[in-house]
Amino acid sequence: MKVILLEDVKSVGKKDEIVQVSDSYGRNMLIKKNLGVEATKQALNDLKLRNRHAQKMAAEDLAAAKQLAEDLKGKQVEVKIKAGEGGRTFGSVSTKEISTEAKKQLALDLDKKKMQLEEPIRALGFYDIPIKLHPQVTGTLKVHVVED
Repeated sequence: MKVILLEDVKSVGKKDEIVQVSDSYGRNMLIKKNLGVEATKQALNDLKLRNRHAQKMAAEDLAAAKQLAEDLKGKQVEVKIKAGEGGRTFGSVSTKEISTEAKKQLALDLDKKKMQLEEPIRALGFYDIPIKLHPQVTGTLKVHVVED
């Protein structure tokens, strides 16, 4: 019996895969527990449509990420921090502060978790912060840390 899996099933297959299983296992386990459906013509057609839609959405997400990366190229965010003598800062600038300043100054909603800051910024100056916008696209945001 051929079954289209609706969820990942350990040692059988991943979601949306068509797998060959014994009739009893297919009927009594997979279909009964809503882990899969029988691979009829209509079910196969539905799967094909779902896959096309998923590919279209993935392409749109990639295009949006590339566009956002282009928009970030010429933009800069200014972050203020208290500093003492010789430009030494009190504390550091984290991705959370960069994200909130980007939202205020540029009206861009950037996820702080996607910013790849190796260590917090502890000095005044200019920094390039890489941001993982998509698994295939990484943008760069310029951050200018100034004294408050």
